Amino acid sequence: MRLAGQELTALDEDALARLRRRQVGIVFQAFHLIPTMTALENVAIPLELAGDPAAMARAADGLRAVGLGHRLAHLPGQLSGGEQQRVALARAFAPRPRLLLADEPTGNLDHTTGTAVMDLLFALRAEHGGTLLLVTHDPALAARCGRLVRLEDGQVVA
Repeated sequence: MRLAGQELTALDEDALARLRRRQVGIVFQAFHLIPTMTALENVAIPLELAGDPAAMARAADGLRAVGLGHRLAHLPGQLSGGEQQRVALARAFAPRPRLLLADEPTGNLDHTTGTAVMDLLFALRAEHGGTLLLVTHDPALAARCGRLVRLEDGQVVA
């Protein structure tokens, strides 16, 4: 199995961690934001871990791209659910990953906010390229994807 041109089975744990940090973004159903850090700091974390000297500037750009340029200094508890999910999207896209994994990214959101977040997710993916692997139970959301794999009881059925 290969990711970003590298054979995964040939990499040790440290090399796998570096590859994941640089090439994989993850958007969870639960936002997994650090509650004591601002939106800006939450988005900057993966960039700082990757050694990006412009981490804070890129994080601010990412938050502006998701419509949160006015909320940089807010803690997660001061943001709505939709805003928290947009912070999570900005964090996932900040390192420009080749693979973005999204696990029920709208599961905790109302329909209107969920639709807006998914529109943003697809727009960011189109802008930055890469592959989006999306897990969802929502047929309307699944219909927006280019390829569908249907699972039942852990088995591929379609």
